[in-house]
This record gives sequence, C-alpha cells and structure tokens, in this order.
Amino acid sequence: MKWIFILLLLTNGSLVFSHDFSKADTLRGFLSEYRSCYDVKFYDLRVTIDDHEKSIEQSSNTIHFLALVDFSTFQIDLASNMQITCIEFEGDSLQFTRDFDAVFVNFNRKIFKHENNKITVHYWGYPREAKNPPWHGGFSWKTDENNKPWIGVSCQGIGASLWWPCKDHQSDKPDSMLITIVARHPLKIISNGNLIEENIVWNSYFSSWMNVSKWFVSYPINNYNVTVNIGDYTHIEDYYVSVNDTLQLDYYVLSSYKSKALKHFVQVKPMMKCFENYFGAYPYINDGYALIQTPYLGMEHQSAISYGNNFLPGYYGNIDFIDSLDFDYIIIHESGHEWWGNSITTNDIADMWVHEGFCTYSEALYVECIYGYEKMLSYVNNQKKYVRNDKPVLGNYNLNNAGSSDMYYKSSLMLHTLRTVIDNDSLWFKIIYEIANNFKYQTIDGDEIINYIEQKTGKELFAFFNQYLKQNKIPVFEYSLQKNGRGTTLVFNWDAVENFNMPLLINTGKEDFWIYPSEDSKELDLGFFDRNTFHIRTDLMYIEVKKL
Repeated sequence: MKWIFILLLLTNGSLVFSHDFSKADTLRGFLSEYRSCYDVKFYDLRVTIDDHEKSIEQSSNTIHFLALVDFSTFQIDLASNMQITCIEFEGDSLQFTRDFDAVFVNFNRKIFKHENNKITVHYWGYPREAKNPPWHGGFSWKTDENNKPWIGVSCQGIGASLWWPCKDHQSDKPDSMLITIVARHPLKIISNGNLIEENIVWNSYFSSWMNVSKWFVSYPINNYNVTVNIGDYTHIEDYYVSVNDTLQLDYYVLSSYKSKALKHFVQVKPMMKCFENYFGAYPYINDGYALIQTPYLGMEHQSAISYGNNFLPGYYGNIDFIDSLDFDYIIIHESGHEWWGNSITTNDIADMWVHEGFCTYSEALYVECIYGYEKMLSYVNNQKKYVRNDKPVLGNYNLNNAGSSDMYYKSSLMLHTLRTVIDNDSLWFKIIYEIANNFKYQTIDGDEIINYIEQKTGKELFAFFNQYLKQNKIPVFEYSLQKNGRGTTLVFNWDAVENFNMPLLINTGKEDFWIYPSEDSKELDLGFFDRNTFHIRTDLMYIEVKKL
C-alpha cells in the first residue's frame, strides 16, 4: 500500500507536484522518535564475506550509542533480505520487529537520557547484487583478467543497510569506526582508514585459510562511504606534503596494472595542491588518501576512493565530457567529494546539491588552477549541455529522495553564476574556503550553507536559490532593442520566480557593465552603438535569453 505525499514548494506558487512514496521510503528517510532518540558514537563492524556463495556469513555490528532522551525502543536498519540471528544487550537477547528494512529493537529496560551503551547485531545473508554500480548499488561480484575474485560494494542512495546493520541516515555519523573484514586467503582486503592489523587464520566453517583485515577510521564517516574491496591487489605507497603535514598516498590496483597506475596517478599531487588551495587541508590527514581499483566506475568512499575508469582520461575515455582536456574525471571528481559530501554531509539527501554541486564545481576550479581562467569558462559552460531541467534540484525531505540529477551540473552552474553575481573573487574564494572548514566533519542542512553565503555577502539570495534549486526551469532574460533616434533603448525584464532581481552583465562592444532587471519591464538608454556588438555575458551566468 502506498502513502501519497503532496509536496508544495511555496516559492511563488508556481510549482506544485505530487509523487507516490511508500511507507518504506518514510521509514528510511524520516527521523522518527525511534531514530532521533539516540546518537551513534562508534561502529565496530565485523563482516565475513564468502566469495563462493556471494554471501555474508557469521557477521556482526556493535553499535555504541548515546541516549538523547529516555526510551525503550529504537530503530536500526538492515535490508529485509538479510537475516538477523540475534541482538545482544547486557548479556540478554533482545526482541525485535521488522517493517520493510526498518528493525525496531525492544530493550529489556528503559534506556535513560545521557546513557552510553551498546548493542551487538548478529546477522548473515545474501546482499543485493549491484545492477549498474555505483548508481544502482550493491555488491559487485566480479573476476579479474586472471579469473581471480574481484569484489567491491557501493551503496549510496540504496543505503549501507543493504549489507550491514546501522542507523542508515546521513544525519548521524559515528565519531570513528572499526571495520574488520574476513575473506579467503590469499585475497587482499582493502577498506577505509588505516590498516591496523592483518592475520591469516584457519576457519573450520569455510574449511579454508582466511585473511582477517582490521581497518580503523579515526574521523566521522557517513554510512554510504563505508566500503570493502577484495582482490588480487598490489600496494603502491607515496606521499604528498600537505599544507599542515605529510599525507600518506596509497594506491591499490590489480597486480597486472601496477606500472600503468604509477604513470596515471601522477595527477593526484597537483590536484591535491589545487584543492587544498581552494578548500583547505585534506580533511582526513591521519587516515590518508587512497585510490582503489574497482570493477565499477567509481565512488567517493572516504579515504578509500573507488577507481574504475580504466586509467583513461575523461569518463571512460570520453573527453568531450571534460571539454576535451586530458585529466581523469573520476580521480578529480571523486577526490573533490572528500571535502564535499564526506567531510560536509547533508542531513537529508534532498539537499544532495551541496555534495554534488560543490564537488562538480570543484572540477571547474581544478581546471582554473591547472589550465587557467579562460579554460575554466569553457569547461563550466560545457556542463550546460548535460543539464536536463526536468525537475527541481531539491528532493523531497524525510523520504530518502534525492531530487533531480541536475544536482550535478545545474548546481555547479548555479555556483558559477553566484560567483559572477558576488563580483568579488577574493570574497568568493574566502566563502568557499570558510564553508569547507567551518562545517568540516559536520552534518548540515542546505539552508545553513545558503544562510552562510547570505551573511558573508550581505546579499538577499532567497529568490536566487529558489529559482535554481526549487524550480525545474532557469531564469529567462527577456529583452528587445528599440531604435530611439540615432540611439538604442534596451527594454528588459526577468521571467522568473517572484522577487528575482539578479543583476546581469551585458556588453555593447567595448566593456561589460551591469544592468538590474526585475519582473517588471525596465528601459535603459544605451546611446549609439553597433547593434551587432551587443551581447549578454551568458558565459558567466546560467540563464536563458529570449529576444522579443
């Protein structure tokens, strides 16, 4: 049975749409009393992976939590196809009920506000297999060119609860995490953070020697960033002298690709220098930076970036995608997420424009850093052909709904437009730098970023963000050039949301100058000039132009 929610975006009353959402969407996306009652502090995850059966066996997660109020029941999440064998608490086995992927744990006593405690969830099952990773995620059970197992997992959107029990909501990151993965020897196991222990043990259940690999994440981490990679990996060690310290660089690639990786990954250090210039120090200096070759395209797993672009420029070799430049799109984009999405995480995936918009815009800044300002302009304008304008960038809150894929390019172009509107690059770059550092390691709402930008610029930007994030269309500049004696009068207005008054740069052949359109028609005497030279600086702004 479906629950029907009607979303009203009260902007200028122009956009009203409906969508059917299931109860499962609400259970996943909404912070009910059963989820808001506690804060996860630490996960101790232990997962045994059977590559023969494509299963997870004899696994557990110990969830350390702080009670925020008194309660006797709380919700965790685990995919309904995964089996819970028991939930331990203070030596007892707790009762629980399941509703779709939600698990309601009934404690045997009242949990009191400010209490620190833990439960251990024991489970097993056959996790969802990825259909088109990373977009339709799950486990990728592949073999390499030598027919050796090559396994990875990607779960953004669908959720980490497809393979391990957790509080599967972006608003709650553990402060740190221990990840122990068990898989058949001699396969190598790579996960997030730092490898702290590795052993080979005999496992009678599998009748096999098993690798036991422990990884420790020393920073807050969102659930979908937790990953595991298993295969015939070789390790390449390097380092980068960061702004504050020396950053460990680790590259894990299939053994036959070592020499290719050594040449290809030289892009990392200049990229890191550019990003640290714009966004501040790499946020996970103690956990290091890693690229891990995967059987799928890529994913921004924290300190363990999945890389599957086949050591090619662009997007699987498509350089039109990166305006005919020669860098590896996956390295640059997924690394940008270490600041945007990993360090700064939105509370609700409806605000994923913060992750993907700032990260996609970071590509343009990388181009500006390496290739120069004019090439940046070309690069960011090349993004326009990938915008659909099919529906709003913002998703539906509390329903695990991420909105339009325009969160990437349209949001990037919005930020490019905002840079032009601010008209002060020193201030613009200061704002980006401060956002990346003042909100570091936090979960935030998109409105917090908007309010911060308004505060720092002194500009009222409600209508601006309303237009680009909450509407499926972009603002339309309508104008006509009317003869006035020997001169010309410009008649113009915005066709946009209510109170949209974004200034606009135009040029009559000599230099740029600002005009100030509104929803009401205005006139401006431009004097005498060659009309063929008149143009609007659409390269600096993402707008539609309509000559009347």
